[in-house]
Amino acid sequence: MTAAVSVIRERAALARKASKVLANLSTATKDAALIRIAELLESEPAELLAANRADLDAGRTEGLDPYFLDRLKLNPAAVAADTRTVANLPDPVGEVFDGRTLPNGLRISRRRVPLGVVAAIYEARPNVTVDMAVLALKSGNASVLRGGKEARHTNGALGRIIQEALREAGVPGDAVQVVSDPDRAHVEELLAAHDLIDLVVPRGGAALIEHVRRNATMPVVAHGEAVVQIYVDEYADLEMALRIVDNAKTRRYSICNAVDTVLVHRGIAGEFLVRLGGLWGEKVTFIADDEAAAALGLGVSVQSATSETWTTEHLALRLGVRVVGSVDEAIAHIEEHGSHHSDAIVTENYTHANRFVDEVDSAAVYVNASTQFTDGAQFGLGAEVGISTQKMHARGPMALRELTSYKWTIFGEGQVRPL
Repeated sequence: MTAAVSVIRERAALARKASKVLANLSTATKDAALIRIAELLESEPAELLAANRADLDAGRTEGLDPYFLDRLKLNPAAVAADTRTVANLPDPVGEVFDGRTLPNGLRISRRRVPLGVVAAIYEARPNVTVDMAVLALKSGNASVLRGGKEARHTNGALGRIIQEALREAGVPGDAVQVVSDPDRAHVEELLAAHDLIDLVVPRGGAALIEHVRRNATMPVVAHGEAVVQIYVDEYADLEMALRIVDNAKTRRYSICNAVDTVLVHRGIAGEFLVRLGGLWGEKVTFIADDEAAAALGLGVSVQSATSETWTTEHLALRLGVRVVGSVDEAIAHIEEHGSHHSDAIVTENYTHANRFVDEVDSAAVYVNASTQFTDGAQFGLGAEVGISTQKMHARGPMALRELTSYKWTIFGEGQVRPL
């Protein structure tokens, strides 16, 4: 325990020292480091994939859920592409905004600055190691990254590549600290290090996120379980609705923006649910209220919904289905049972669409599109360090700007405040 504790504080202190250098690095230097990371990811996939196979094999042996194994897979080419995208984005550091001259002649504005040291605690998803590192670097922050034991081999290999790229680009190697040792003492000491770490982002299951929220001594940005809903309105184009629901559930069911509940207006429920059941057959299990179950008909897998159905993030080929009588009832359901992550309406009615956008209190609200777009890369942010359902500082996919703060700058010509 003592050794683990001393290692974490030592690494966080090194990151803190490196953050002072990073805050003043040129955009060109930071971008060169990111491009070199991408190049090494592309040129050394064999090492990475071998490490990833070791983690996947261990996960299968341990009996990890299929959705967890899916999250554990690494695609070096895709991660490299996202890294290049981040390198090509504008550098937020130094941006001056809200500038004005006061009546007394003081010229006042705000200037965007890095947070300092950001930490991430996460399960599976080794791509988070690279996403977090490159977004932190581009925004002038050092990072301390503690992945889960399930991805320790992959994270260790990624950490070596990142360190090599930093050294070659002339960036302090201590700027990115990848902790692949699974000792749980690391997490507790990291959460206590508020004097060295400015922000922590947990990514994983509800238990991990709740633990971090309860024990962190520094600010936390996170979301809980992501219960995602789509409302198919009475004015929906049914062909469009089928495409959207199919994509939102089956494209990749293991991610947080996959739909968990479909609300269907009573006026079109019969036709829509028969067609959806015909599209999927027994591929997806429907967990339906009585009215929806009756509409689905034969040839599909149906279970009876309970009160827990509407608050469950399934992460599986399971879908809650409920029939509602109006857009008001759909909005009320989302408010009562949703998690404020991503919710959508499918409709051709302009008034209903705008009411949904105005009244649904979620980080991402969609009209006529799949919820699976809630992703930093898909939003043009290059990557993300997480998706926040909070309302302070950051909401939705967090990327470069969300890893910065600002300072007020005031330029005068000898002004003093009157007595």
